[in-house]
Amino acid sequence: MKNNDWINYKIEIRERLRKFALQILQISEMLDKTTRAKVINYQITKSGTSMYANYRAALRGRSKAEFFSKLSITVEEADETEMWIDMLISSKILTSDFIRKLHTESIELVKILANMRKNIS
Repeated sequence: MKNNDWINYKIEIRERLRKFALQILQISEMLDKTTRAKVINYQITKSGTSMYANYRAALRGRSKAEFFSKLSITVEEADETEMWIDMLISSKILTSDFIRKLHTESIELVKILANMRKNIS
């Protein structure tokens, strides 16, 4: 991949993560106030927005090693977020098409980010 293509690809992923983080915040507002929903709400909001924050930090990395390190955190947060979305669906706390589409997107983001990390090392 040419340098310009790589830069554009990283920006495209950044925007996709930004949109995803905003959708996580939408989910946060949909959850009721039961104990189980509050626990998941707190966790998913943290991990889902952290993906975007850590990816942005990775893009500002001063070295390949720093980029790799922050990207690794992003992958971990993406995997955790996918798990919390799965819990929302499996527990039937949320079952809408919106959450199912968000789950599909979360799986895709985990794959993209993990593949990106793999290709850096």
